[in-house]
Amino acid sequence: MKKDFYEILGVSKSASADEIKKAYRKVAMQYHPDKNPGDKAAEEKFKAAAEAYEILSNPDKKQRYDQYGHAGLGGAAGGGQGGFGGGMRMEDIFENFGDVFGEGFFGGGGRSSGGRGRGGNRGSNLRVKVKLNYEEILKGAHKTIKVKKYVRCETCAGVGAKDKSSVQNCATCGGSGQVRRVQQTFLGQMQTVTTCPTCNGDGTQIQNKCTPCKGEGRVYGEDTISIDIPAGVQEGMQLSVNGKGNMGERNGQPGDLLVVIEEEKHAELMREGLNVLYELNLSFPDVVMGLEAEIPTITGKAKIKIPAGTQAGKILRLKGKGFPSINSYEKGDQLININVWTPQHLSNEERKILEKFKDSPNFKPDVSKTDKSFFDKIREAFS
Repeated sequence: MKKDFYEILGVSKSASADEIKKAYRKVAMQYHPDKNPGDKAAEEKFKAAAEAYEILSNPDKKQRYDQYGHAGLGGAAGGGQGGFGGGMRMEDIFENFGDVFGEGFFGGGGRSSGGRGRGGNRGSNLRVKVKLNYEEILKGAHKTIKVKKYVRCETCAGVGAKDKSSVQNCATCGGSGQVRRVQQTFLGQMQTVTTCPTCNGDGTQIQNKCTPCKGEGRVYGEDTISIDIPAGVQEGMQLSVNGKGNMGERNGQPGDLLVVIEEEKHAELMREGLNVLYELNLSFPDVVMGLEAEIPTITGKAKIKIPAGTQAGKILRLKGKGFPSINSYEKGDQLININVWTPQHLSNEERKILEKFKDSPNFKPDVSKTDKSFFDKIREAFS
């Protein structure tokens, strides 16, 4: 069972961005690998804190998590494909959140003392649309899609150089990726640290660039990505698959793949929240005498009994035949609206038959026996 991100960091849902950042720094300092060498349990807690901070520090991801829980994040959490939990390397954590720790913490910038340089810039996110039919939304779906994007150059393994000897430490920053400047002010000496302008923080320079990627370490290609979509998603909902966006330059961390849900229209049914609606058209004799009717549902056909004397506008309910909630055990129903078809053209014989019943008390409206008035239904619809 996935642990609550707020619990991992020890903050409440109403915590501010600054409080979340401070809480992450505290937990990360406690379980940092440099303070707990060889302790696998501490390492897992360190990674879990990074995963929690990655979600809660991002307003969009935090909003989806608050609304739908782990399911609303798709592959963005919980160790799924491309997920942050179990698959992210320690180096990635230091690269992404080094600024949280501050200068001078465990070797500077939050990096482990044995960590590498910052690497290339992070790749951009990609957005794709995935269409789902009603049955896929009901049960959840596994989709395999092909995405055109920047992928790692296999010729140079993402380094951007023709060979290892072509990669040398940056002459400006000496391989650190940072430039320190000391200025004399009336308060005394003040030191500032900025990203090296020569190597853009990479710490290295390439003398002979790789021909296919022209030194970028990435080429435009295609990737096949598997996505697990939870049951109950809705039109416009956005899921995030970490690390499946465009590859960054020179082995920079890839961006995320943002999956936008589209619902395919059903030929006979219509969705309304968790419920599914169906309009059942019956003839006048059908509702007078009653019958057994076959209707469509999300998963197939179902037979329902229409009692004799059913009124037009009556709503029948099939319990639990709607959509599941993405973040609870709640499930919607299928609602069947009875619509009675009034014939517009009658033969002389049909007209004579109906004339015989015109004055019968059984054919006169009895308002006291109707389920709800028109006004009651309107109030329900807008309440």
